Amino acid sequence: MQRRHLLAAAASLPFGPALAQTGWMPARPVRIIVPLAPGGTADTIARLISEPLGTLLGQPVIIENRPGGTNTVSAVQVARAAPDGLTLLYAPPPVQILNPLMMRNLPYDAMADFAPVVALMRAPKLLVVRPDFPANDVAGFIAAARARPGGITYASSGIGSSAHLAGALLAQMAGIEMLHVPYRGTAPGVQDLMAGRVDMTLDTAAALLPLVREGRLKALAVSTRDRAEAAPSLPPIAATLPGFHDASFNYLLAPARTPPEIIAALNAAVNRVLREPSVRARYAALGAEPVGGTPEALASMVREEIERWRGVIAAQGITIE
Repeated sequence: MQRRHLLAAAASLPFGPALAQTGWMPARPVRIIVPLAPGGTADTIARLISEPLGTLLGQPVIIENRPGGTNTVSAVQVARAAPDGLTLLYAPPPVQILNPLMMRNLPYDAMADFAPVVALMRAPKLLVVRPDFPANDVAGFIAAARARPGGITYASSGIGSSAHLAGALLAQMAGIEMLHVPYRGTAPGVQDLMAGRVDMTLDTAAALLPLVREGRLKALAVSTRDRAEAAPSLPPIAATLPGFHDASFNYLLAPARTPPEIIAALNAAVNRVLREPSVRARYAALGAEPVGGTPEALASMVREEIERWRGVIAAQGITIE
């Protein structure tokens, strides 16, 4: 009786029934472990989907922040959890894509310990410079860097961070030398960029767009292959460097050996949430784009990202402990 009532409630939602054909609904609350601190884009996206997802699943979806160890603390927790669909991992790129390429002693098996569920979002990055930087486009920036080999500085939130790797990819593809300046987080690097103490950063649109709109930073381009919904007036870096593409990519993982019917139920529910217009509007306000799709499509995206970064990390000799 309770199950029929929950399915009826899900069917009444504006985004329709998601679980009717899956044969599984959780018996207890579902936890999504987020390996980052509260307040960032990842945490915001997780909390954005949690309420409608909980309605569809018939159980609360609880967000638990467990930062530490370049996402390894949370990854280990989920890898060791029961494969019952009740503990999921909100996975940023380090979990499966970057850590295996940069860490010698990873405390989990990045592929064997997890099952793909669904892609949650891609967030374009912005190439921004200090307000008084002489270049106004990517070609001008590259020319300035070539004129001063090693003289252009770029900020990131730390060694091996997505902003570090994006800058390394730009330098490699443009054939330029830049000096990487790592900070303890995005905010202090952006503060120094606005103050003119560093020249550039390549970080998420969500973090940088408000400062660009206020005139405190100057945006030159977006990192995605095509123009981004978050900043439609900016050209892609790829217009100057064909083939350049980078976007922050987050997704959901379950512990390995989670039964296929549970994966299917979770995948169907999240896809339904991501199609809801109000959810998509919230994504857009964050400078992010919902993705969705099948677990198989997610696995393919992860493999593509691994190959994208393998050469960059090896060429730069980037390692983290």
